[in-house]
Amino acid sequence: MAPPAGPPGRAPKHVHWWQRPWVRHGALIALLSLSGLVILALVREQTGTEGFLVGLGLAVLPVPLLIAAFRWLDRVAPGPWRNLVFSFAWGACAAALMAIVANSFATQWIATETADPSRADTLGATVIAPVVEESAKAAAVLLVFLFRRRDFTGILDGVVTAGVAATGFAFTENILYLGNAFGTDQLTGGSGVSSVTAATFFVRVVMSPFAHPLFTVLTGIGFGIAALAVERRRRWRVLPPLGGLLLAMGMHALWNGSSVLGEYGFFAVYGAFMVPSFGLLTWLVVWTRQRELRTVRTELPVYVAAGWLSPAQPFALGSMRARRLARRYARRHGGREAARTVVRYEAYATSLAFLRHRARRGRVGTDFAAREGELLRELWRRRDAARPALEHAARATAPPVPLWPVHGAYGVYGVYGVHGVHGATALSYAPYPARPAHLGHSAYRPNPYAYPYRP
Repeated sequence: MAPPAGPPGRAPKHVHWWQRPWVRHGALIALLSLSGLVILALVREQTGTEGFLVGLGLAVLPVPLLIAAFRWLDRVAPGPWRNLVFSFAWGACAAALMAIVANSFATQWIATETADPSRADTLGATVIAPVVEESAKAAAVLLVFLFRRRDFTGILDGVVTAGVAATGFAFTENILYLGNAFGTDQLTGGSGVSSVTAATFFVRVVMSPFAHPLFTVLTGIGFGIAALAVERRRRWRVLPPLGGLLLAMGMHALWNGSSVLGEYGFFAVYGAFMVPSFGLLTWLVVWTRQRELRTVRTELPVYVAAGWLSPAQPFALGSMRARRLARRYARRHGGREAARTVVRYEAYATSLAFLRHRARRGRVGTDFAAREGELLRELWRRRDAARPALEHAARATAPPVPLWPVHGAYGVYGVYGVHGVHGATALSYAPYPARPAHLGHSAYRPNPYAYPYRP
C-alpha cells in the first residue's frame, strides 16, 4: 500500500539520512563509547593498572545508593531508563573526558604564563574546574531537555537527570583520585586507616558522595523551572537554567576552595554550608514529590466523572503506599506481567494528570488533544489488569470519606464523596462503560479546559 499523501499542494517531506532515529542513536552510542575508551586509557595511564582496579572497586560503592535515591524521587512519574543510562554514561565518559582535557590544558597554560605551578593548581581547582565540570555535566541535562522533551516535564525530572549525570562524573573522578592515592601509598608504604587511600575514601565516598550531584542538581532545577514555563515567555525558559548553572559553579568553587582556607577550612565549609544546602535541597525535592502526588489526586477525578477511571483510582494513584500495594496485589494474583502492567498504568495515569495540570495553566502546545487521547488509549488497554489491583489498594489505604476537588469548566467541585459520581461513595466502584467507539478522539471538547466527554 502506498504511503498516505501529504497536504494538498505540498510535496511529502523528505527525511534525510542523518535525521533517522537509528542514525542519531548510533552516533550517540559511538560518541559515548569512544569517550569511555579514551577516559579509561587516560585514567589507567595516570593511576597504573593496579591503582585503576583499586580505584574502580572503591568508587563504585556509592553509585547504587545514589542511583536508587534519585530513582526513588522519580517514582511518582518515572522516566524511561534509557534517559538515566544516557545521563550516567554522559557524566562518566563524555563530561569526564572534557573536564580532564580542559582542566589539564588550562592549568598548564596558567603555570606557563605565571611560572608558578602552585598558583596554577589553586586557580585550576577554584576557577577553571567549576566552570568546565559544571558546564560538561549540564550538557546532559540540556540534551535530555531538548531531545526528550516529553519526558522532561518538571523540577523532579531536572533533578533526577542532573543528579544521575553528576553521579557518573563523580564515579570516574573518584577512580582517578583513589587510584592516585593508592599509587602514593605504594611509594610511601602507607597502609591501614592512616593511608592516603583511606583518607581519600573517607572524604570523597563517605563524607561527600553527594557533592557533585548537589552542585549539578541546581542546574537541573533551573531546567525544571524552564520546563514549567509558558512557551511564549522565552526569558523564563532561558534565565532559570543559566541561573542554576551559575549557582552550581559558585557552590562548586566554594567547595574546591575550602582546601585553601586553612587546616579546618574543609570541615568549616562542609558543616556550615554543604550539609545545610544538602538538607534544604532534599526537603525541596521531597516536597516537590508530594506536590506531584497531590496533582494526581486533584486532576484525575475529572476522568472519573467522564467514565475513563473508576472512583477509587485517583486516590490510589495519588498515594505511593497504595501504588505499592497495587503492584503487590497484581503480582500475587497475575504474576510479574500483571505487576508490570500496573506499573505502566500508573505511569500513564500520572502523565495524564500532569498534562491536564499544564493545560489548565496554559503550558501545553497544540498537540494537547493528541497526547491526551494517546494516554487515554494506553490506560484503556490496561484497565482490566490494573483496576482490581488499584481498587484493592484504595480499600486498604483510603480514609473513610475522601472528597477530591475537580477543576472543570464551572470551577472547582467535588467529584465524589458521600454524594459522588453516579451517587456512589468514594470507595464504591461503578462499572466501566462499554468500550469507547472513538478511542482515537480526545476526551475533551475543542476547549481544553472544558468538562471531558464520557468514553
